[in-house]
Amino acid sequence: MVLTKEYRICMPMTVEEYRIGQLYMIARHSFEQSSDGEGVEVIANEQVNDEANGIGQFTEKRIHLSSHLPYWIQSLIPKIFYVTEKAWNYYPYTITEYTCSFIPKFSISIQTRYENNNGTTDNCLGLTQEELEQRDVDFLDIAFDEIKPHHYKEAEDPKLFKSEKSGRGPLTEGWRNSHEPIMCCYKVVNAKFEVWGLQTKVEDYVQGAIREILLLGHRQAFTWMDEWFNMTIEDVRTYEKEMQDKTNMKIKTALEESESNQEGQDSKKSSQPATPKTPKSPLGTPSETKSWFSWS
Repeated sequence: MVLTKEYRICMPMTVEEYRIGQLYMIARHSFEQSSDGEGVEVIANEQVNDEANGIGQFTEKRIHLSSHLPYWIQSLIPKIFYVTEKAWNYYPYTITEYTCSFIPKFSISIQTRYENNNGTTDNCLGLTQEELEQRDVDFLDIAFDEIKPHHYKEAEDPKLFKSEKSGRGPLTEGWRNSHEPIMCCYKVVNAKFEVWGLQTKVEDYVQGAIREILLLGHRQAFTWMDEWFNMTIEDVRTYEKEMQDKTNMKIKTALEESESNQEGQDSKKSSQPATPKTPKSPLGTPSETKSWFSWS
């Protein structure tokens, strides 16, 4: 059975303000967290027109991330590995899909809708009765849900942050029931990995990683709000394009350097006797999570 979760994330802002913050944060994250040939490469970013949803924006990205996965997943995939993200943004409704050509039985699908309320809409995304029966609803609190100690930064703590431009914050206990303005991101996430013996383990890992990234990303979207608060949609689209060009160049240069270094190492090894290596444990500790997943 496919694991289905509905995450509800309240934010102390309006749906229109969130749109600006979302675009700004994704563009900035993609650039900052792209290094050593890993990160987010933008393949397409273009306007689309859908009969049901109207005019929107389609993006396709390649997310290079193999060294940031747990060792037991690294052992199953090629060294040169990326996930393809396709997203259709008909704001305030979006569809996002993740697939991997190397693992055809793995996929993640996400439907998202944004509303100006505190998470009270029972079936925001119009799920069927069967889907509702399988759904697990998870409310995320950006201020009071625990995060891993190595992710904590005082400057990104909503319980301490106060915005100079909007006057919002710090967030106190019960803020989701009293704060104005307030909006909610409703996200239905389906993770599927149809490989016998690994399905539950991988699907649980994926949902856990998604929850962590959503929590961290939305904490940052609020505590970095003074950096994007006065932007217009035109301003943030220009910023997005600039950062995408920089990110693509950063990844391309790093990949070319990596390939050149690998060729040199292979040439050197061919002239030397092989040296046995101690393999990594397949159950080793995963490296620090980075926000490759688009928390939009």
